[in-house]
Amino acid sequence: MNRNKWLILSGLSLMLLLQSCGGGKKGEEVAGGGELKPAEGYFMDGDKKVKIYYGGIFRMNEVESFKNLFPHAMIDAVSFRIANQVYQGLYKLDQKSLLPVNCLAESESISEDAKVWTFKIRKGVYFHDDACFSGGKGREVTAKDVKYCFDMLCEARTDNQLAELFTARVVGAQEYYNATKSGNKPKDGVKGIELVDDYTIKISLISSYSGFNSLLAHNACYIFPKEAYDKYGAEMRTKCVGTGPFYIDAIEEGTQVRMLRNANYWEFDENGNQLPYLDIVKITFTKDKKSELANFRQRNLDMVWKLPVDEMDAVLVDLENAMNGGNADFKYQQVNGLAIQFYAFNANSKIFNDVRVRKAFNYALDREALVKYTIKGEGEPADHGLVPKFFGYDNSVIDGYDYNPDLAKKLMVEAGFPNGKGFPKVKLLINEGGSTNTILAEGIHNMIKENLGVELDIEILQFPVLLERVTTGQADFWRTAWLADYPDPANFLALFYGKNVPSDPNAYSFPNSSRYKNATFDKYYEKAMATLDDEERMTYYQKCDSILIADAAFIPLYYDQYIRLIQQDIVGFPINAMEYRDLSRVFKSK
Repeated sequence: MNRNKWLILSGLSLMLLLQSCGGGKKGEEVAGGGELKPAEGYFMDGDKKVKIYYGGIFRMNEVESFKNLFPHAMIDAVSFRIANQVYQGLYKLDQKSLLPVNCLAESESISEDAKVWTFKIRKGVYFHDDACFSGGKGREVTAKDVKYCFDMLCEARTDNQLAELFTARVVGAQEYYNATKSGNKPKDGVKGIELVDDYTIKISLISSYSGFNSLLAHNACYIFPKEAYDKYGAEMRTKCVGTGPFYIDAIEEGTQVRMLRNANYWEFDENGNQLPYLDIVKITFTKDKKSELANFRQRNLDMVWKLPVDEMDAVLVDLENAMNGGNADFKYQQVNGLAIQFYAFNANSKIFNDVRVRKAFNYALDREALVKYTIKGEGEPADHGLVPKFFGYDNSVIDGYDYNPDLAKKLMVEAGFPNGKGFPKVKLLINEGGSTNTILAEGIHNMIKENLGVELDIEILQFPVLLERVTTGQADFWRTAWLADYPDPANFLALFYGKNVPSDPNAYSFPNSSRYKNATFDKYYEKAMATLDDEERMTYYQKCDSILIADAAFIPLYYDQYIRLIQQDIVGFPINAMEYRDLSRVFKSK
């Protein structure tokens, strides 16, 4: 079957609603989720008018367990997809458009130069009930909570891994960070984060940044109460106290997370129904994608994201049959993802300190064959740099690496390693994550061996172990990926911004775990941050991306393409290019 046919049929964000001839639970009882009760109004699901219901349980699986649910220590996608149901910030992203929309900030005013942002905090929003509060009852959120969390984001603490989001942008944030690092924490917090009154806060930026509201939707900017941090400290890895539509009821590490409906949630839909609709959200952690798909087919899961490579053809055949008048037991969703899969080099590595070697590794790979045959078309070859094409960013002007084994061999000869002679055996670190990572690594191993004469020793690690090694400089070569956590090319390019790299080669470095430094790259990155002109900003981003390719700073592999299967009775859950999940408006139909 030609999978490209499905790309044309589906388009960028089209959801194929394939009607089922059966399926679903009989009656109104939904196992573990209570009775489905009608709410006010209807929802337009494509061209279908669907009655809205309260109740039910939404079940999904992740092949990796979460690492840390504390907002300032959250650097993996699984943790984010859980915490996004529990915590909220001043903004969140629209699940369809991925544009920032007001959340805890009811309104904002922005200075003409986009340097000063003033926010009015929404009244009547309460933290989840929790033992950290007097009497266990959650209190109202105020601007003081925002000030507290944003000051904390600028502190030098072991549980704060995202300080650079503010230290590079907010007035006084770097100075505050340096002071806390030396143990002299300023009493009034960050100079550029000011309380105006109980429900108003003002943030002053070092330079203009018109996309600041997108950044404020980042998980690092979630708001939590001081009482929770005072009581739980490091336990906030799993002890979550937020304002979101769900709260965490139970966590079994490596097995499941169970969340329940927040009965005191502040948001209502257009029909006057209090959100969320669902009673329960359950997330399991089964590593095997085949088992995950089998559980979905048995209706033990309501969603599958990313299909196992060796099951792709069978699923698409089912879809083709449905398109030709048959029936499918599921809905199919597809979109080009704001994500790239790539292999990273340690810039301090003696193995890869020669740009000719790094280029040779790039030219030795047939990306088109890897995508078409190895991962069965679930992606697009990354022929145009680090940043996928999206919104106003055109990556087609970036000339990536084509497949040129002759040039790869020539470069290795020039570097002193003809046919790999004398080149050390390279350890490639990859993480568990279904079969795709392993299958891809084996395909790349074969190409590198055939075209360069270099052996790759593939080591499979649990994700937290891999993350620890690469962020502390204990790896030379590893598999990684970046899924945008706010919709701006800067989110990708920050992976190579050099001014946040510590001088100690083994000190913690994130997000620039490659420890790459290039003064020209940094200059253009900073110019992009400072300009208010969108076209000019994109031009600077393109210059940054071109420098990374010229330096062979990494090995781009493919841009993700996301496929989701969801059960026929799941409504209000559109796919998007960031796999950004907001379950507050998802419901089960009868």
